Amino acid sequence: MTRKYIDCRECPSDVNCTVALSADSDDELMEAAVLHAVSVHQHTDTPELRAQLKTMFHEGAPPA
Repeated sequence: MTRKYIDCRECPSDVNCTVALSADSDDELMEAAVLHAVSVHQHTDTPELRAQLKTMFHEGAPPA
C-alpha cells in the first residue's frame, strides 16, 4: 500500500498554512483533510470540497 499525502502549501491562503497530512488510505486522509479544512480554513464540509481535496492527493511523502 502506498502512503498518500495532501499539502496546504500547494493552495494559496490568507493564513499561509504549511500543514501537510499523510495517511495509508484515501478515506483516512480525506477525513483528516476535511477536519483541517473546516477547523483551520473555515470551509464547509460539502461534496464539492471533498472532490477538490481529492484532486490534491499525492502518492508518497510531502516534500521537506
